[in-house]
Amino acid sequence: MFSTITIVTFSPTGGTRKAAVFLAKGLARQIREADLSLPEAQPLNFTREDLILFAGPVYGGRIPSCMAEKLKNIRGNQTPAVVAAVYGNRAYEDALLELHDIVLEQGFKPIAAAALLAEHSIIHKLAAHRPDVQDQACLAEFSKRILMKWESGQRDITSAIPGSRPYKVWNSVPKIPVVSDACSRCGLCAQKCPVQAISKVSPGDTDPQKCIQCMRCVSICPAHARSLPAQVLAALGEHLQPFAGLRRDNALYL
Repeated sequence: MFSTITIVTFSPTGGTRKAAVFLAKGLARQIREADLSLPEAQPLNFTREDLILFAGPVYGGRIPSCMAEKLKNIRGNQTPAVVAAVYGNRAYEDALLELHDIVLEQGFKPIAAAALLAEHSIIHKLAAHRPDVQDQACLAEFSKRILMKWESGQRDITSAIPGSRPYKVWNSVPKIPVVSDACSRCGLCAQKCPVQAISKVSPGDTDPQKCIQCMRCVSICPAHARSLPAQVLAALGEHLQPFAGLRRDNALYL
């Protein structure tokens, strides 16, 4: 087991971070964190003595573009890394491959890749309450397998990571969250928005050109005043209904 691991996450609603922590607990005795969902996320540099776990959510089969941009400020020096794409029960498509390629370009040495489950950030009945106790046990086993590989001297991922190059085009949900009269104008949403799409002066105003529909503002609003329009939720729920009754398995690529 490593002494320390740094988990670098983009986790606006917490599901990606939770899955990453479950995996990291079996890899190192101490966990440090770097949160890329904070607007003020800082550049980081790592050495070949470090171990990094990169974890990001899957948005339409891709890693969020803002996460990809922030990863350009993180540099490794042949630093061993585990990459994880966390998705809400539909599919992870090109996201895991994309994350692998990004961290490789930034000087890291991916030794394992994983596709993990977490509750869908918009349609909550998909992968509801995941990662759960069963996932926790699964990720502990994944950690053991990663450590066994490392201790054997193997450093390269020999399994084929699913995905295609060029990556698929990401199509966002064409609506931004709306704000009800329950809004107290506390400004928490504007303060915590990863892409600063919400006006600090008028928190009811959201820039549709910046918003990535990450649902952080919806999930943290103390007044429950923010939500996607009902018709958008209904249409998306109908589109994703075929995936609602499935329990997909986490996947590990060594």
